[in-house]
Amino acid sequence: MNAAPGPPRRGLRPCGHALSVEYDVALLDLDGVLYLGQEAIPHVAHVLRAARSDGMRLAFVTNNALRTPVEVAEHLTSLDVPADSAEVVTSSQAAAAMLAERLPAGAAVLVAGGRGLLEAVRAAGFSVVSSADEDPAAVVQGLDPDIGYQTLAEAALAVGRGAFWVAANRDLTLPTTRGLLPGNGALVALVAAATGQTPQVAGKPEWALHAESIRRSHATRPLVVGDRLDTDIEAAVRWQTPSMLVLTGVTGPLDVLRAPPNRRPDYLSADLRGLIRTHPEVSPSAAGWRCGGWTARVEHGWLRFARASAPGPGEPHSGAGDGAFRPDGADGLDALRAACMAWWHAPDGGPLVGIDNPPAASRLPAGAVPGAVPG
Repeated sequence: MNAAPGPPRRGLRPCGHALSVEYDVALLDLDGVLYLGQEAIPHVAHVLRAARSDGMRLAFVTNNALRTPVEVAEHLTSLDVPADSAEVVTSSQAAAAMLAERLPAGAAVLVAGGRGLLEAVRAAGFSVVSSADEDPAAVVQGLDPDIGYQTLAEAALAVGRGAFWVAANRDLTLPTTRGLLPGNGALVALVAAATGQTPQVAGKPEWALHAESIRRSHATRPLVVGDRLDTDIEAAVRWQTPSMLVLTGVTGPLDVLRAPPNRRPDYLSADLRGLIRTHPEVSPSAAGWRCGGWTARVEHGWLRFARASAPGPGEPHSGAGDGAFRPDGADGLDALRAACMAWWHAPDGGPLVGIDNPPAASRLPAGAVPGAVPG
């Protein structure tokens, strides 16, 4: 499987329908979007029921190669998100598909990973081996919390001898309720340092997992939903698929504000409820970029906000049906949306020095930004 990446997009887009109506399949990341560790993120079960009732199909797409599709579906079901294993697409499956393109059936493959990767490799018709002395044609590597030095050493020996090397993903970290833990990318870096080689990668943002998700879900108008700029959103931009970023996982408001063009989402939401909501327009104005009740502009590296007293022409009221104008919008992110577009379109392209009196709902810090170099 291969494809040519598309050009980066310029920024946020509006949608006058709920995204669950506009798109036919949601390609949903799991960690940081639906759950953290073993705990469900609030609103997830309700949102996905509503999305299904709107006719949207769901594909649960994960870079995590440890669990099998059956285990992922069982976990989701335990969180009140009924799921079938056929709806789950893992980086293990994408890695096995990459091996199938390159190797004959029955070829020996050294698996440096957990049960999900073992099952996917065996299901693809390969013979699993554990030693470099068994002459594996390939090494495939995925996250396994119980992996030891000996397994990584055998993988490095096989790669050093010329075996085709596939990494399920290169995620450096894994979000949990305790914080960020080392991901498969950290272990891949160990083998790379020992061998001087670079693996082919199956998971996001590369093509293989995206293609496997489209193929298995039969999507014609897919929407990528994720919490990471460097995997979920970059994959969507590369492969010209609309995306929604949620702020329940790795990415924070300052991260999305600073996102380079190849990591900018089409839609922005505080959490998964953005899947069943409309999304407002962010438009240029004399005062800067406007979204709902806020405008944002950039001056000499400073991001500055202003509050509007009423909706602009053609803009709906943002209240809950009471006719009142809510400057923060339905989900509180209108100020952040305006800020993103203002910064992404700033003509000077210099560093972000600071943020002047941001609205609390934007979740952006006030004052000088850490790491900035004053101009």
